[in-house]
Amino acid sequence: MSASLPDTSRSSFASRFQEAVGRTERLREGDIVPGTVVKVGRDTVVVDIGYKSEGVIPIAEFVDATGKPQVQVGDRVDVLVESKEDDDGLVMLSKEKADRLKVWDEISAACERDELIEGTVTARVKGGLSVTIRGGVKAFLPGSQVDLRPVRNLDKLIGQTYRFKVIKFNKRRGNIVLSRRVLLEQERDALRSKTLETLQEGQIVTGVVKNLTEYGAFVDLGGIDGLLHITDMSWGRVGHPSEMFSVGDEVTVKVLKYNAETERVSLGLKQIGEDPWLHVAERYRIGSRVRGKVVSLPDYGAFVELEPGVEGLVHVSVISWRKPKHPSKVLEIGQEVECVVLDVDVQNKRISLGIKQLEPDPWTQFAEKYGPGDIIRGKVRSLTEYGVFVGIEEGVDGMVHKSDLSWTQRIGNPADLYQKGDEVEAIILSINHEEKKVSLGVKQLYEDPWPFIPERYPVGTVLEVRVLAVHDFGAYVELERGIEALVPRHEVSRDGREPREVLKPGAIVKAEVIQMDPQERKLTLSVASAADREIDSEAMRYVAERRADEAMSSGGRSGATLGDVLRGKLESVLPPSGPKND
Repeated sequence: MSASLPDTSRSSFASRFQEAVGRTERLREGDIVPGTVVKVGRDTVVVDIGYKSEGVIPIAEFVDATGKPQVQVGDRVDVLVESKEDDDGLVMLSKEKADRLKVWDEISAACERDELIEGTVTARVKGGLSVTIRGGVKAFLPGSQVDLRPVRNLDKLIGQTYRFKVIKFNKRRGNIVLSRRVLLEQERDALRSKTLETLQEGQIVTGVVKNLTEYGAFVDLGGIDGLLHITDMSWGRVGHPSEMFSVGDEVTVKVLKYNAETERVSLGLKQIGEDPWLHVAERYRIGSRVRGKVVSLPDYGAFVELEPGVEGLVHVSVISWRKPKHPSKVLEIGQEVECVVLDVDVQNKRISLGIKQLEPDPWTQFAEKYGPGDIIRGKVRSLTEYGVFVGIEEGVDGMVHKSDLSWTQRIGNPADLYQKGDEVEAIILSINHEEKKVSLGVKQLYEDPWPFIPERYPVGTVLEVRVLAVHDFGAYVELERGIEALVPRHEVSRDGREPREVLKPGAIVKAEVIQMDPQERKLTLSVASAADREIDSEAMRYVAERRADEAMSSGGRSGATLGDVLRGKLESVLPPSGPKND
């Protein structure tokens, strides 16, 4: 017979039983409740959630990053009720889903309190980056919200941990959008206010190079950017700001100008050090020899750096006694040269240097050695349309004008006769010491043939000539080496043909001297006139031969005339006429 419970015990037990049943009935799917691990099996974990109820969770929800379960009996965990008791009296639970919902609740609460959230950039996605925040929740960081300025290489941010502000949150869709730029703007504005309170001209400040351009570098002084112009970077020459700085470099500069209204700041680096021009007059005296490095070669000369911040100009006229057309013909950038200080202008920060002054003046040596009438030999250094420049001595050239190349030839372009490097013999015609110019002549080495030409080629002379060139206006021919004449267009042919149809360069033809002008040194010939003469001569010879034949056949009497002969020749070339009509 079973023992019976006292009435008070029975009523207490019934009360607790009813309470437990009530609590169990109040469990709803989707609730998060606390529980205690009571059993760890091979595949599942049993958790007591109170209310006289126990639930099971797959052990996979308790594994760590290495894949090993991290759970023990007695552990306290928050779980999600996925379903009520089954036939075995067990409740289906989920720790993973409970953790995820708790994180979303925490994120939601943080958003409402306008709190910042820490996260790690894990991957690059379309339009921006994927960030892992609390509990492994994924959020989106748009590319425009990464930094204050666009970031070209987003991949370099992967693995970095930052604080973010949530700018968009949708728990139902599981959508979270973050911004880092908002925080940076807030920090920048706070720094700007602090910086502007103390910023003043003449102040020495430290900043970070944020950007480089061709004209300078922008330096972040703490929420406000200042421009360090390229001309204020160094007392020396700077070709591009990248020669001195890289983005991210820390630099100490001086505030040159500050406009509080526009918040524009001009910075200087070279102004921190002493201006090297303060001691230039002492270090570089006129006439002294100095050494430096060629740093620039404009058309008008060469800039030589004597020390950082101090440059001198070697004008192209004093680079060499040979007077090069361009400084690069003698010097090259980076070359170390020795110079003579010609002038110093400290006020305008200019130093004039010379290089040719280190060598003796070749003109002085030339003037001592040569005079008008001396014969020289040299090589052609250059050619122009008006003459030939011949090197006489190192640094001294003479010019042969094209009119002094030949007594008889008309030289249109000296390049038709000479090439650079050809050796030429010439006579010195005159020397201009003031302008340092030498006039030379080639034709003066030989006797002028024109006094003898009228006797050698009188008007009416017929001779064989060589065609040199044919033009629309006529042709140039050569009588003998060096003696030329013109055959005008109307003297080439009597039948109106073009000169190029009748004459070819290099051909040998007969021509008659029809005009001579010794004063102008001009000879005019006629090919047509020579041809006429040849026809007349042939006709006269033919008439003479006919008369001789008739005289012999008629006993010495002959009535043949020149007209008869010409008619006979004409009849011989014309086609025979037909029979006469009666």
